[in-house]
Amino acid sequence: MSDTDAAPAYRWRWAALMVILTGEVMDMLDTLVTAIAAPTIRADLGGSAGTVQWLTAGYTLAMAVGLITGGRLGDLYGRRRMFLVGAAGFTAASLLCGLAQSPGMLVGARVAQGLFGALMLPQGLGMIKQMFPPQQVGTAFAAFGPVMGASSVGGPVLAGWLTGADLFGTGWRMIFLINLPLGLAAVLAGLRFLPRDGGGGTARLDLPGAALAALGAGLLVYPLVQGRELDWPAWIFALLALSVAVFGVFSWYETRVQRAGGDPLVVPGLFRKRGFTAGLLVGMVFFGAMTGLALVFTLYLQMGLGYSPLKAGLSQVPWSLGILAGFGAAQAVQRFGRAVIHAGIAVMAAGVAGIALILHIAGIGVGPWQLAPALLVCGTGMGLLMAPFFDIVVSGVEPHETGSAGGTLTAVQQFGSALGAAVLGTVFFGLLGGQVAAEAEHAAAALRDRLAAAGVAAPQRDRVVADLRACGRDRASAKDGDQVPASCVRLGRELAAAAAADPAAAPAIRQAVGTAAERSAKEGFGGAMTGTLWVVIGMLGLTFLLAFLLPRHARPDGDAPGAAALAVAATA
Repeated sequence: MSDTDAAPAYRWRWAALMVILTGEVMDMLDTLVTAIAAPTIRADLGGSAGTVQWLTAGYTLAMAVGLITGGRLGDLYGRRRMFLVGAAGFTAASLLCGLAQSPGMLVGARVAQGLFGALMLPQGLGMIKQMFPPQQVGTAFAAFGPVMGASSVGGPVLAGWLTGADLFGTGWRMIFLINLPLGLAAVLAGLRFLPRDGGGGTARLDLPGAALAALGAGLLVYPLVQGRELDWPAWIFALLALSVAVFGVFSWYETRVQRAGGDPLVVPGLFRKRGFTAGLLVGMVFFGAMTGLALVFTLYLQMGLGYSPLKAGLSQVPWSLGILAGFGAAQAVQRFGRAVIHAGIAVMAAGVAGIALILHIAGIGVGPWQLAPALLVCGTGMGLLMAPFFDIVVSGVEPHETGSAGGTLTAVQQFGSALGAAVLGTVFFGLLGGQVAAEAEHAAAALRDRLAAAGVAAPQRDRVVADLRACGRDRASAKDGDQVPASCVRLGRELAAAAAADPAAAPAIRQAVGTAAERSAKEGFGGAMTGTLWVVIGMLGLTFLLAFLLPRHARPDGDAPGAAALAVAATA
């Protein structure tokens, strides 16, 4: 068929592309903004440290599970219909997030957001291919870059501003309520501009496979988030072991479905391709490190250094700019293939080490401008890695396996993000109590001297110092943020008794203890952050080694039909 005989391009294709991009922006923002607002959310609704982790892990875990089937639902029932259902559901779930009255309700609404987002996002690729002529497809995909880049830079700043601005008395809730006009616009514009398609694909939904994948993922993430707060009982480890068994059953079942001539959720043959399997491992570890680092760094800025949400968001702008710079630099050196990925890992590790060094040198007085160079380097490494990653991973995938490969790879990316929030969040909060207590012990001599100068008797000085150390440890590792630890109650009684003994010295006593408590808390947060950074560096080292299993180069553009799809999916 000649070009003149080809079907005409869809009339409203550019307007429809804007609708698709709106859905991508909603997902991107909701991935970024929650970490910025998490400390404020916890202060308002209560909950434990696990609540903070679930706000990220619940969303990405639901997204991972839903992405596997979301694309196939579009093939079966129509991409336009599934996009609209997903956008409407995402908007309704955002409203529930904004109205949440408890941590459980908010986490549940976040899970609903992830599921509806997984239904909405995969439809964009198929509709773009349907609407645009071949010579314009590349231009359409290129629009994702600046839109996603602007979202990554502006998302944290917007979240910080909305949280602090308290518009209409909504506080942090506005970070979710802002999705209402965006989602409503996407649905209304989608009804008008998205192309109609009848669906009717021949593939069948592998619901048992989806259930097994969801069960295995949940059994792995739940223990990692809740284990610390439950003091790691034996049944937590039993759940971890059970998750491995469930994934084994999932693999067996998918092989059986394929042999029976069915449509498996994941094509088993993909796992016999070394490059693709290695790509799954690299992606899971790397995106876990990236997401987990973003979460704990934001918590450190706000809970440790006392930054406002807006200041915390602005502090991370160099990170986002670095990612954009890394993407740009990767285009110039893409001919080096896998070496670009290794360079990106090394640069990111250097940036993470730079953050640790700055925290060690500057201590609790560290400011955004001191952190900016290391964050810029860290982000540049991320961009260098991500730019060629998806093309290289699918280089050994056959054209007929592209759909399954794309869904599997993006789902594993999201699953890795959930694991990263669970693992690094647990490491951070696990280190925190001990670090605060250690810093209080280091400052004990100076506190005793100040209390002695205020006239506090030696036995009482020792009790105050001991109670301050215990209070700092217990408050930092508290399972219930609303409950005052018994050690802090004892400390309050000791201070009241000391003040009653000499009312004139009461202000000096309170100032001495307050200053020591604040400093030990900040130093403790810094120690926990530094320890977590070294875990991230270890994860990057593992990523570097696994990357040697990847193919050296991606296929030429004409031989990699899934590359564009994966590049778009990677932005989600």
